[in-house]
Amino acid sequence: MTFTPHGRHLIAGEWIATDETFRNEPAWGQADHFSVGTIELIDRAAQAAEKAFWAYGYSTREERAAFLNAIADEIEARGPEITGIGTRETGLPEARLNAERGRTTGQLRLFARTILEGEYLDRRHDPALPDRQPLPRPDLRLIQRPIGPVAVFGASNFPLAFSVAGGDTASALAAGCPVVVKGHSAHPGTSEIVAEAIHAAIRGCGVHPGVFSLVQGGDRKVGSALVQHPLIRGVGFTGSLGGGRALFDLCAARPEPIPFFGELGSVNPMFILPEALKARGAQIGQGWTVSMTGSAGQLCTKPGIAIVPEGAAGDALVAATAEALATVAPQTMLTAAMADAYRAGKARLDAGNPVRPVHVTNSTGRDVGPNLYEVPASAFLSDHSLAEEVFGPLGLVVRVPSIGTMQELALGLAGQLTATLHMDAGDAQVAARLMPVLERKAGRILINGYPTGVEVCDAMVHGGPYPASTNFGATSVGTMAIRRFLRPVCYQNLPAELLPADLG
Repeated sequence: MTFTPHGRHLIAGEWIATDETFRNEPAWGQADHFSVGTIELIDRAAQAAEKAFWAYGYSTREERAAFLNAIADEIEARGPEITGIGTRETGLPEARLNAERGRTTGQLRLFARTILEGEYLDRRHDPALPDRQPLPRPDLRLIQRPIGPVAVFGASNFPLAFSVAGGDTASALAAGCPVVVKGHSAHPGTSEIVAEAIHAAIRGCGVHPGVFSLVQGGDRKVGSALVQHPLIRGVGFTGSLGGGRALFDLCAARPEPIPFFGELGSVNPMFILPEALKARGAQIGQGWTVSMTGSAGQLCTKPGIAIVPEGAAGDALVAATAEALATVAPQTMLTAAMADAYRAGKARLDAGNPVRPVHVTNSTGRDVGPNLYEVPASAFLSDHSLAEEVFGPLGLVVRVPSIGTMQELALGLAGQLTATLHMDAGDAQVAARLMPVLERKAGRILINGYPTGVEVCDAMVHGGPYPASTNFGATSVGTMAIRRFLRPVCYQNLPAELLPADLG
């Protein structure tokens, strides 16, 4: 069955059209028309979310878990239609969309189980000590409580797992916070069908309709109005550094500032240590190729930089990577604008010395090929632009003359989502020297792996020091993501009948 979008916004249970429309830009097939979001719609959605909070924010964990599971059920019921329009809009292959849909429903169900278990509430109790000297202690209880309506910006590169019903929405709903989603214009049809799934779950569970709204399209003023609306209490964002930083600044400049949880990108450096390089450099290069080019390199965890010792073993790794890249066919990027940005990033490296092209392809339109470049560590250290993310299937090898230079390079890196050490047993001392630096630079450290493929589980951290994210104490993936939309409240000497039910 083929899904045909109707192109309207969902505002507190009502599908609403506006006079102005925009068209999506599918990778193939006919474009569809969608209503353009307005500041007035943002206000209606935020007002409805605030009304819903007084019911949903005080609902039971059992009720919210049932709602999350119902959303997952409704998404699964629309599986083929979601994949159909998702592949058409984004150019991503069916297998990728099917896997991402499974991840989306899986994290909804995981969050449902998490809130039922209750550990996320971090409940604490210090009983009263009336006879303590010199002063008695009151009865003190602590629990995490939802913050209120949350704004979520859909991501371009994950039309399901980081968008309308993705991790930010799922974790906010799990916490007890209504959500207003600003859909991404790269895949509005996919956003619409997922919103229909959430709408069906709202009706089936009898949840207040203001708990979820979707506003499509609109210029920057619409997004700005969302983060600046006085009823919005927090923001979840996955996207570019420039766009995320602008929204972050707006959140901080509000009369009452609110938290902005932005995941803004990363080059995810890999450090290839000497013994591992000698033992299996070619294998590492081949694995890097798979990770670098997966989903056309449009993953925020794509390892874009490999730090490789100088010498014959390093030359062999570079050659093996280039050989593997030569077998990778062109892939379709999510939008024409992203393909243009990829070519612009490549053009910076094509400028010549000291950057050396290793494997270079040309591209037109949305279809792009992989590219590989090499640069001496001295040049990399003196030119900060070489450490900027190129979104797409492009890698940069940085050749280092010594372990000391490798450590200097690590110290100079900005904050990262991930950092990887490829090592063998003989590299343990070198790895130990790098570890304190990498702990300060990255939210996730890997040994002998590749950072693409972010497991949704209790221990995952998908965040890191700025500019990888705007809040180094949070994660946008995994069960700890729920904590972003909660705040601790302490209750002193309250009678049992006034305490939250979860403290009873």
